[in-house]
Amino acid sequence: MSARSKARKRALDICFESELRGLRLDGTLAQRTDERAAEGTALNPYTARLVQGVLAHQAEIDALIEDYAVGWTLDRMPAIDRNLLRIGAFEILHVDDVPDEVAISEAVALARQLSTEESPRFVNGLLARVSQRQLHGQAHGQP
Repeated sequence: MSARSKARKRALDICFESELRGLRLDGTLAQRTDERAAEGTALNPYTARLVQGVLAHQAEIDALIEDYAVGWTLDRMPAIDRNLLRIGAFEILHVDDVPDEVAISEAVALARQLSTEESPRFVNGLLARVSQRQLHGQAHGQP
């Protein structure tokens, strides 16, 4: 597993834990960063970038997910899927050095490993629509 794949998994862990415990993402991130420092290791900077990015853009990302999740609200989605979609959408929309296909593939792999049988297809389809929107928007000079 690549360093970025591990970072994505760790970011998912932090996002999922925050949601499960009803805590702010930045608080959980700070806690995990401090724990790692106490152990003499550092949290992967890409993990922090993903969590901070989801936090900074969550309203935009959640609205986009709801727009493309036909027949599904965020609340109805499994928590793992919801957080995978947030991370994947953040990468597609705001991380220029990660190709959309890689962000989608990584999210699908985590869905396959950690979520329901239907989740990989759902995550793939929704993130593909986000990616198409992003490409279409860029082609027409829109953000």
